[in-house]
Order: sequence, then C-alpha cells, then structure tokens
Amino acid sequence: MALIAVIAVAAVVGGTVYFFWRENAPSTETIKIGLLGDLDWLGGKELLHAAMLAAEQVNAEGGVLGRNFTIVSEDDDSSMGDISVATNALTKLITVDNADYIVSPLMLMGFPYQDICADHKKILIAVGSNSDRLSQRVLDNHDKYKYFFSVMPNASSAVDGWVDAILTLRNYTGFNKVAYLDQDVSTFQEFRLAITESLSENGFDLVYQNSATWEVTDFTSYFSAIEASGAEILFPLLYGSICTSFVKEWCDRQSPFVVWGTVGQAELSNFWELTDGKCEYVSFAGFPTMAGYPLTNQTVPFREAYLQRWNGEMPTSSGTLAYDAVRFILPDAIRRAGTTETEAVMKALETTNVETTTARHFVFTSSHDAMIGLAGPNKPSMDYTLVLLFQWQNGVQVPVYPKEVLDEAGTTYECPPWQGAWSD
Repeated sequence: MALIAVIAVAAVVGGTVYFFWRENAPSTETIKIGLLGDLDWLGGKELLHAAMLAAEQVNAEGGVLGRNFTIVSEDDDSSMGDISVATNALTKLITVDNADYIVSPLMLMGFPYQDICADHKKILIAVGSNSDRLSQRVLDNHDKYKYFFSVMPNASSAVDGWVDAILTLRNYTGFNKVAYLDQDVSTFQEFRLAITESLSENGFDLVYQNSATWEVTDFTSYFSAIEASGAEILFPLLYGSICTSFVKEWCDRQSPFVVWGTVGQAELSNFWELTDGKCEYVSFAGFPTMAGYPLTNQTVPFREAYLQRWNGEMPTSSGTLAYDAVRFILPDAIRRAGTTETEAVMKALETTNVETTTARHFVFTSSHDAMIGLAGPNKPSMDYTLVLLFQWQNGVQVPVYPKEVLDEAGTTYECPPWQGAWSD
C-alpha cells in the first residue's frame, strides 16, 4: 500500500509538472507570414519567391522562438485596381489563412489595406511605394494605425533623397537646369508636387515639367521640348516597357542632357541587351542587390542565394524589400519581443535597428517608415536606407551615388561622348 501511495503521488506530481510544462512550452505551430500581391504579375512572382527564400533560410537556422515560418499567399490582382477583389484577398488571408503578419507592396490599395489590418489588429509591412498620407495616419491616430509599417521611405523622405542625389550631380557637373518627366498616373501626383517644389527651393532652375501617358512608345515630342528648354539634367520617373524605347531614343538623338533618375527597367541585368547597349551613360535608381554591389554584409549573399534558388532570376525591388522584412526585420522584432503576440511585436518593430540587404542600419521613423540616409551635400549619413544610383558603363551597372559609395567602389560618373551641356 505504501508503494502504491508513492506511485500515486509521483503520478500526480508528474502530471502536474507536465501540465505546467505544457502550458509554458513554446508553441510548435508555424508562424504564418501572409504575402499579398498581384502574383500573376512578374513583380508579384518575384515577391513570393523572395519571401519563400527568406522563410527557408530562417527555418534552416532553427526558426524564431523555436517555430518555423510558413508563407501563405493570396493573389489580390492589385495592379488592376479592383478594390473589392483586393480587399477580399486580404480578408481571406487574415480570417481563413490565419496569417500572423501581412507583407504586401500595396500597389493601389494602401488605404483600404491599412484600414482592414487596423480593424483586425494585424501588423502590415508594406514593401512598395508609400504615401505621406499613410504615414500621417500613424502619427495622427497611432492607437488605430500603429500596426502599419513600411520598409520603403515615404514620399517626402524619398524626395529628400532624390534632391540630395541631384545636388550631388550638380557637384559632379555644375549642371543646374532640370527637366522633370514622369507618367500620368495618380500615384505620382504627390511625388511630382514635392520634387518640383524641392528642386526650386534648392536653387535648381526647373525648365521643363510634363507627364507621359503610360503606353507611350514615341518620345519625340517630349525630347524635342526638353532640348528646346536648355535642360542639362533630365530627371525621369518612368516604369515599365516604355523605358526601353525612352533610352534608345535618347541615345539615337544624342540629346544634350544627362539622364539621372528612375528608369525602372534599367535595373534589369539584361537591359544592356534590351537596348542594344544604348543605355550606356544612363543613371538610374536601383537596389544594390540588382547591381551586385556589397552595400551591406547581407546584400551579395542574398543575391547569390536568390539566383541559385530561382534558376538565375533576378530579385525585383519589392522582392528585395519583402526578403528583408521576412528574413531580418520580423525575426529580429519577434525575438526581442520574446513572443509572437501582436502588441509586443509592434512595440519591438518601433525600436528596430538591424542590418538588411538595403541598409546598414534599418530603422523605422516615428511614422513607421524606413529612416532614409542622406549621403550628399545636405546631411551626410550612410547609416540608413539610401537612395542609390547606378550608371550603365560598358555593359556593367556601377554605383555613382552616394559619392561615398562611388568612392568605395572606385568608380566615376561619366557623361556621354556626344556634344552636350558637358562639352562647354
């Protein structure tokens, strides 16, 4: 009977200990990262590929808090602008797929996505363009919109970076007459107003401003007007397949101004072939992963791993930022929070300071945007997310801004060989 009593007590104690261990043991369930984007679109596919690679690498290192990442995704057809389709996809990701966190480039859906995630108290990490108005919501109503974070600088910060870049170009060349050309889409309006105002405030002579249609293939009228304006710098904000014809025409005309800005397709590793080498001397905004420049310790390893994992494909800008979010930013915040609980992770995200592929120190601002570094004449700082410019030279993308990066790489900025503003 004594032995039976001992066994019974041991069983009760053991059961109690097991019960408390089970209550306090880390969950074995995976952490679900919800990826939301236009997955039929080329950029959407690469967005998904980048997030999958990041999750695989996190899991190979033992996961986060002993739990693996799982990518769950929904195609929102956001490039088509159908709000009902897009918002239904996000709602399904939250309520049916049970995603713990949402990662999305937003596209045209910033405000409805921000509202839905606020209502569901889900952290939304934006990896695409970010309006100042989304940022302002975080400042004006932090309690509601505190779940929104952007790995991309907002429009005002991006403008600060661009003006800083053009100031650096002025230091390189002495050029001061600027032409601005973008595309006639609503998402560019905020940026257009801010960049033109900032150029004037910094002493630039804005001699031309216009917007091209999204489908334009013949830039004759635009180039003729820009040349007549006496512009020395053309600052474009162009995306899509029109970039190829834009660059070819600039070269064929031997236009007497330099191109320094956003030429979306110029980031592609095969843009030299697409333009028959006519992209030489074009300077364009780009991510260091695209050009293979080792801005941080994470840049080149990500590029090499992505190329190997996806059979030579190159990561897009939104894909790169999605990788940073899933590979570095979220794991860092969850580990520091010690839990996946939303409020704790949100507070940890607010104090993020981690190396990513695009920033030596990735930090969120008070409005939950990426802190931008200014490395030109205005405010020297290489620490944070940078606007980087590369120039096609001899079939290779070389860094030309910030100057500190140009100096590190041992490269130089070059003007075209034909007659132009640089010939005087």
